[in-house]
Amino acid sequence: MEPQVIIHTDGGCRGNPGPGGWGFVCINARTGDALERRGGERQTTNNRMEITAALMALRALAKPGLRVVVHSDSQYVIKAMAEWIGGWKARGWRRKEGELLNADLWRELDAAAAQHHVAWRWVKGHAGDRGNERADDARAHCVAHTNLTRQCSILAMPVCVRCAWVCPAANICSARFPVRDESWAESDRAR
Repeated sequence: MEPQVIIHTDGGCRGNPGPGGWGFVCINARTGDALERRGGERQTTNNRMEITAALMALRALAKPGLRVVVHSDSQYVIKAMAEWIGGWKARGWRRKEGELLNADLWRELDAAAAQHHVAWRWVKGHAGDRGNERADDARAHCVAHTNLTRQCSILAMPVCVRCAWVCPAANICSARFPVRDESWAESDRAR
């Protein structure tokens, strides 16, 4: 499958559970243009942030039916989407052993992936893959800033009206997560 969009995702938290963040980079395979977004939650788990990164990346795509390759350093996300999700759905979003953790996010990710032709690829984290490193940078920024409170809004930093989470350079979120849009070129200049 020749992809139209190449996605790199990452998610994690400080402590597990603890303050967490997610990030992704979507790259137009034809033009090389990229969209980068990040967000986070005050109290979450590594797995929830990994799933959320993939979910938010797929939701960011403008039209359905695209050929997409999603790269993640999470074996959990890759194996779930490539191997396990069919069984979970057949059992009513349960595992053979019982409850499926994060079923809410898995349902949302499954629905988002169904809008496209998605291939799931594992990439080793922190091994020099540029896309993975960029997604990790976005994620790490959010983890580092999840301890900020509403008082930061005095400094003209947008506050997510739903979760009261603040992040410099974040947009006020319309869903659960604050997000930041940035091209790779803009981001490279900011470094």
